[in-house]
Amino acid sequence: MGTKYIFVTGGVTSSLGKGIISASLGMLLKKRGYKITIQKLDPYFNIDSGTLNPYEHGECFVTKDGYETDLDLGYYERFLDQSMTKDNNVTSGLIYKTVIDNERKGVYLGKTVQVIPHITDEIKKCIKKLIEKKNYDIVIIEIGGTVGDIESLPYIETVRQLKWNLGRFNSLVIHLTLLPYISVTGEIKTKPTQYSVRNLMEKGIQADILVCRTEKHITKNIRDKLALFCNIESEHVIESIDTKMIYDLPFLLYKQNFDKVVLNCLKLSTSTSPKLDKWNVFINRYKNPKYKINIALVGKYISLRDSYKSIEEALIHGGTENEVRINIRWIYSGMIKEKNVNKYFDKISGILIAPGFGSRGIEGKILATKYARENQIPFLGICLGMQIALIEFARNVLNIKEADSIEMNPNTIYPVINLMKKQKNLTRKGGTMRLGEWKCSLIKNSKIFSIYGKKEILERHRHRYEFNNDYIHLFSKSGMESVGINNETGLVEAIELKNHIFFLGVQYHPEYSSTITKPHPLFKNFVKASKNYRKSIMYEG
Repeated sequence: MGTKYIFVTGGVTSSLGKGIISASLGMLLKKRGYKITIQKLDPYFNIDSGTLNPYEHGECFVTKDGYETDLDLGYYERFLDQSMTKDNNVTSGLIYKTVIDNERKGVYLGKTVQVIPHITDEIKKCIKKLIEKKNYDIVIIEIGGTVGDIESLPYIETVRQLKWNLGRFNSLVIHLTLLPYISVTGEIKTKPTQYSVRNLMEKGIQADILVCRTEKHITKNIRDKLALFCNIESEHVIESIDTKMIYDLPFLLYKQNFDKVVLNCLKLSTSTSPKLDKWNVFINRYKNPKYKINIALVGKYISLRDSYKSIEEALIHGGTENEVRINIRWIYSGMIKEKNVNKYFDKISGILIAPGFGSRGIEGKILATKYARENQIPFLGICLGMQIALIEFARNVLNIKEADSIEMNPNTIYPVINLMKKQKNLTRKGGTMRLGEWKCSLIKNSKIFSIYGKKEILERHRHRYEFNNDYIHLFSKSGMESVGINNETGLVEAIELKNHIFFLGVQYHPEYSSTITKPHPLFKNFVKASKNYRKSIMYEG
């Protein structure tokens, strides 16, 4: 059997959830025993997601091999419980740069370089490259944006060509659209979906399956109407109703035989049912918690929660493992002042200082960290969060009042956080940080060693600044110990505070590798410590 391809396109509006639909389908097919991967084709002209503002695009997800990608790859990893690579995310910026570089090298032998065939051929090469390293049964390819977007046209044209080249039963197109509900009349309207499908047909592509995002259940009449006007079978109209929890979606799709319809279209066996036992355990635990706690997530991009999507999901994973419902209190660090810090952390069981860049909101993060340290509140600092913990400790315990980071204050005479040597002469921003998986050796008899249960770990990084090793012994003498070291570079990867119930800072991003079947041990233990911090509150719904 050759590799089969599923193309997922979107219509009507963006942000309907193509990534979650793709991840849900991938999970169901993998649980049936098929070898699956998912690729995201993004129409923006950035080379990768590294320089994108979180307010515009949500978090930047980092793969094991150090590629800065779209946040949808986080969904792919969490749902499929397998790692993605740089080949799983392709942008127009990368495609066009490759074509232009090839033109400068004379690769095209003087021919006029055009969208067809040069851009579309390069997109095909990126798709083919994905399956060269591993023999997948099915590749799901999500096309970013919506049908009709100018920047998406080369990808839509590539899909048209591939469907023709691959032949019948070797590919299919799933089109995700919106069925708006008009509350005044109490009607679900199908016309936007009809127009979207017609737009896709004008590009030479017939959708095989419709997935309809809706806030109300769709009736048989609506299914039949969409089938008639969109040239598909009624059973191929799938409802994607709004849910409070994204992990419910695979089950909702499974009940409608979504994965079975897909396999039938590809002429693949449906004899093996998906094994969903672990997912069922997770869902039942999540929906029936024994306790509830409040955890403060302190950051600067709070107005768009997708900026911290992996952290939010990792807290859910860790909470469910502890039979705890976590209420995340989203706190913008720029609002925290000396006079109001008590108000923000009233009835909080744990404080998490989120990653970030730049000086905005830094002093608020320092105040939050000080509050956690002095009041014995469980604390977890991630990336910049670890650096904040070190600056706060230097100022308020070591009495180095002007201690700072070179990032925030380039002229500081006490650079507790310094720039790595390799970074000092860089002028370009994209792809120049310490990225991807790095080794870390944990110190025995430390709290973090007991959490991981092993000495050597691998964790993903995305940062440019590091703890200044000149200060290590000064910190250690006062109780802030360096408990995780990269032996190759000598850089500090983890710190913890003695005589505190739970005070850990890590330079890496543990949230990237947390899944529902394998909650990350740091989040699991942070939630456990937060649960035990106050007298447990029984969950009352």
